[in-house]
Amino acid sequence: MKEGRADFYPIPLSKVPSLFRNGSYRPDVFVTTVTPPDNNGYCSLGVSVDYAHAAIETARVVIAEVNENVPRTGGDSLVHLSDIDYMVADHEPLYEMPVPSITNLEKRMAENVADLVDDEATIQIGYGAVSESIPPFLKEKRDLGMHTEMFPESAITLVEEGALTCERKSIDRGKIVCAFSAGTKRLYDWLDRNPKIAMKPFDYTNDVGMIAMNSKMTAINAALQVDLFGNVYSDTLGFEEYSGAGGQPDFVVGASFCPNGKSIIVLPSTTSDGKFSRIVAHPSVTSNAKSPTMPTVTRFHTDYIVTEWGVASLRDKTVKERAKALFEVSHPDHRGELEKDGRMLGLLS
Repeated sequence: MKEGRADFYPIPLSKVPSLFRNGSYRPDVFVTTVTPPDNNGYCSLGVSVDYAHAAIETARVVIAEVNENVPRTGGDSLVHLSDIDYMVADHEPLYEMPVPSITNLEKRMAENVADLVDDEATIQIGYGAVSESIPPFLKEKRDLGMHTEMFPESAITLVEEGALTCERKSIDRGKIVCAFSAGTKRLYDWLDRNPKIAMKPFDYTNDVGMIAMNSKMTAINAALQVDLFGNVYSDTLGFEEYSGAGGQPDFVVGASFCPNGKSIIVLPSTTSDGKFSRIVAHPSVTSNAKSPTMPTVTRFHTDYIVTEWGVASLRDKTVKERAKALFEVSHPDHRGELEKDGRMLGLLS
């Protein structure tokens, strides 16, 4: 993108399949990885269903890399040989993403998040080390469900401990619904032919209406920065794209439409070197040149903000009440500058 050879579609993941089917983008060649076919000629998309069906429907050429190491997963993961133009054999082990280690910082944040998760809640866990550190701290919960875009490896323990049963879900009862998964061989072996897993495409998992239908929908996502107005910044550094927004906007909005839902944004209170606060008055007044500038989630949908210093509940609060709540979960070393900037903007008094 910096070299001008690529462009970016600022849309949430829920809209990618419709972009292929009805929008301005059509894939020319789609390459995916599948299991060997069964006796009826059906391969499984394995660890990633995401937008694959829409791409297969619309691409001029479909190439499938057939790998016996790909787990055969349930749900909407099947693709027939008749939909594939070319097949290439591969025997390489799947790429593994190690489970991130949990530091004292992540432990403190995870404990604060766990206090907000109710028994029988249907949870969504976002992508990244911070979000994936949460599941081990939910083991004492009862009858949790899961409706998420990504199934994190750390959630296997919740199933084994009996906390993640999905038996009290309001839709897709008994099933963990997800669009993709990434982890180690342990995860891939666990997914293989697991009847509890229902792989679904993004226009199902991330559909705002579908998300809102889950009772006690609790969306847990990470961010780079939050300002005192309640805007959440997750995908830019300065004016440069750091990553896509993923499904964060989908799940934040979906949880807000759920009558008993919650949206939780979790982030460390400072950058990794401790030099800059991740809670700022507003990007326009921060001293960090790489501070995000475009919100991923606007203040109108922000619910809970969690740092290692506590929980800021923003729901049904005024602008000044939000600023005070966020100030109280910022890092003590940066509160002096944050208070000065907040006063300048009329947010803190």
